[in-house]
Amino acid sequence: MATVLPDQLRTGRLLLARVRQEDLAEVVRVQCDPEANRHNPAGPPTPAQAGAQLAEWLDHWARHGFGYWLVTAVEPGTVVGLGGLRRHELDGTPVLNLYYRFSPAAWGKGYAPEMAAAALDWADRALPQLPVVIITQPTNSAAVRVAHKLGFRPTGETTGDPDLGHGPELVFRRPGGSPAPGGQESTMVT
Repeated sequence: MATVLPDQLRTGRLLLARVRQEDLAEVVRVQCDPEANRHNPAGPPTPAQAGAQLAEWLDHWARHGFGYWLVTAVEPGTVVGLGGLRRHELDGTPVLNLYYRFSPAAWGKGYAPEMAAAALDWADRALPQLPVVIITQPTNSAAVRVAHKLGFRPTGETTGDPDLGHGPELVFRRPGGSPAPGGQESTMVT
């Protein structure tokens, strides 16, 4: 049975909207930006690969009732990134993987922790039995800082996906699955 997340959530500064096929141009813009992929060992995807990623994200929403969002800054009303939660298997254990990618122009404004806190708030209420993880490259110091800010701690490494050019990646978990400190209050929008 799917656990349903509303199509939109609103935080203090962000609108988090379920990705749609109509968002392809924005997905390509964010996902294919070379600077936004500087810590991706495989580099940015091609537009066709970003389209295939979007298809996977849409399928995840259809099967599970939640997934990645298009992240829009309410003021000035521009898309600043992508992110959310997806089911993932880590070392044979089901988890929720917290993912995000933001346009470089949006960096340093606190959007990643704000979006992530809303995702964690929902996960804590809707799927408390599934631990949330953050998987990132060891060189991605900004993602490591966000993980720590949200109360996550490094718990090991994965081997990465050699087919994608990924080497070992850091795995972060919240101790005891506890809620993130100073979580962001979100409002469901229908």
